[in-house]
Amino acid sequence: MIDITHKYNTLREATAKAVVKVGNSKTIKTIQNGSVPKGNLFEMSRAAGLLAIKKTPEILPDCHPIPIEFADFKFEIKDLEIHIMCTIKTIYKTGVEVEAMHGVSVVALNMYDMLKPIDKNIEIFKIKLESKSGGKSNISLPKGLINAAVIVCSDSISNGKNKDKAGKAIIESLKKWKISTIDYSIVRDDINEIQKKTISLSKNNVPLIILTGGTGLSPKDLTPEALLPILERRIPGVEEAIRNFGQNRTPYSMLSRSVVGLIRNSLILALPGSTKGSIESIQAIFPSILHLFDILKEKPH
Repeated sequence: MIDITHKYNTLREATAKAVVKVGNSKTIKTIQNGSVPKGNLFEMSRAAGLLAIKKTPEILPDCHPIPIEFADFKFEIKDLEIHIMCTIKTIYKTGVEVEAMHGVSVVALNMYDMLKPIDKNIEIFKIKLESKSGGKSNISLPKGLINAAVIVCSDSISNGKNKDKAGKAIIESLKKWKISTIDYSIVRDDINEIQKKTISLSKNNVPLIILTGGTGLSPKDLTPEALLPILERRIPGVEEAIRNFGQNRTPYSMLSRSVVGLIRNSLILALPGSTKGSIESIQAIFPSILHLFDILKEKPH
């Protein structure tokens, strides 16, 4: 199965459709009169569809078991056709389109099974996904290119004792969202150096400035102390999203002091110095965070 541990929960919705065509109008009248020999066609088919939705990961080997939080079937008769619609909702890491298609497929098969004693010309066709929403596929990237700068805050890396991994991993991760890194630098764990570099980049109108390192609780971790006096606006919701995402993966995330805010129109992200921590922080907020740049372009009323 595909790894979805890096994803976060969002509201997912999908609607699928199938069409069952009967052989004659007599069959339609039998359905409308509720006199199908095997029972109520719509209610039994609805029950079969609900069972199918819940059993989808048991039938299709690559489907993840997911919580189904809403499922609804609608039926409409058009001439000799019965149109089946299934809508499913969940709040989870992956979508429900396959579950919706599986639902209408089984409903259609159940209708075939119930109607075959009275009609030998039943057809099933047009099984398709009508719509889906939720997840990263529905988040549009900002209009125009976004450039970034990455600042690695570390004494041991600046003096050559250790090599940077987190900063370079962030640069690679940003490429997924078509973000080019135009400045990459390493500074000491020093408040003045961190402030000077960050302010310089913001004055040069770099839209996205990411700092990695110095957000922990050791005596040398000074990145929040450097940034807090110069940030013009904090964005606590982003900070909370980063910590919440990390907390689901390691309890030590509660000790992180990641800071997020604005200096002019530059977004400042202070992330953990570990490669794993910095990448998980990126996963927690991208691409949703990019919507901020469209907001910043809006003119005040």
